[in-house]
Amino acid sequence: MFERFELENALNHSDKSLKQVAEKVMNKQRLTEEEGVLLFEKGELGFVGALANYITQSLHGNKVYFNRNFHIEPTNVCVFTCNFCSYSRQYKHRDDGWELSMEQMLDIVRKYDGQPVTEVHIVGGVHPKMNLEFFCEVISKIKAHRPDLHIKGFTAVELDYMFRKAKLSVEDGLKTLKTAGLQSLPGGGAEIFHPDIRNEICADKVDADGWLLIHETAHKLGMHSNATMLYGHIESYSHRVDHMSRLRTLQDKTGGFNCFIPLKFRNKDNDMSNIPEVSIIEDMRLYSIARIFMDNFRNLKAYWPMLGRQSAQLTLSFGVNDLDGTIDDTTKIYSMAGSEEQNPAMSTEDICDLVTAVGKIPVERDTLYNELKVYDTVTA
Repeated sequence: MFERFELENALNHSDKSLKQVAEKVMNKQRLTEEEGVLLFEKGELGFVGALANYITQSLHGNKVYFNRNFHIEPTNVCVFTCNFCSYSRQYKHRDDGWELSMEQMLDIVRKYDGQPVTEVHIVGGVHPKMNLEFFCEVISKIKAHRPDLHIKGFTAVELDYMFRKAKLSVEDGLKTLKTAGLQSLPGGGAEIFHPDIRNEICADKVDADGWLLIHETAHKLGMHSNATMLYGHIESYSHRVDHMSRLRTLQDKTGGFNCFIPLKFRNKDNDMSNIPEVSIIEDMRLYSIARIFMDNFRNLKAYWPMLGRQSAQLTLSFGVNDLDGTIDDTTKIYSMAGSEEQNPAMSTEDICDLVTAVGKIPVERDTLYNELKVYDTVTA
């Protein structure tokens, strides 16, 4: 009843331009970049939230997805210096960071023997000695030990460095990793595509065209991937929309993205600590507008270790239909940057409770969004 009332209000908005946007959403018409910026400039939370919730309900009903996964972070030693990063340590200061051996990584995998996890997520800093050959061996050994485990790994930033060092093309490098056992790519390293912002916050790593080429090539090879955007720092609304538009265009071309994951800038212990974090209202507006604008992405994910579980729960009313996974205290990227989740781990029961508490239905999925188990239904 409340949702219907809000939707009727959106369709009868006093602002003519916003009313036209609402009508386009109802008619399943694509928004222009100008209309995307308009939503950021003028769209109140209730307005964009009602439209986003309408779209999500039409796609997924009350289902909210999660998976059983864990992370391996091989190192936080990195050759790049991104101003927003609280995680990495420069190579010359590598004694302040960590470098896992191959055996230590395999020990992490063995820890989950006999447990119903479906995915391992491998991502970390760009270490000059952890090259393509090294990671192919890691992947091959993981796959040999546990063939059923889906291996998702390496941001476009890591891959670009690996391939350049190996003197391989993007296609040949990805084919090599795929042969070793890599199955899909995460979405990290996208940050903000626009060069004006990228040159300010991460000038020395792969640019937007390079990031998009790696993901497009992966899609052509039959490997799905995710897409991200780092928001809430020095970017403008137009920079956000430009970023989402480039992703939308590539998704039109390949259909290879599994989901879109907005990532909130956190300002602890990095070179951009002077920049205040955006409010939770802006978080919810961002998720809502992403759902509205990115009409060819079925899945919108709130990465709960970054947002905190309560804020992630709130996103389920603003366009989100996926909460990532159980994680199990295996990722440090956001806890080191000041996120609410300093020891990120949730059991399957924890996630189900979080979802059912807001009248949604928890659904365990695999990496490619095949449904594995629908948990007890609930009444909103």
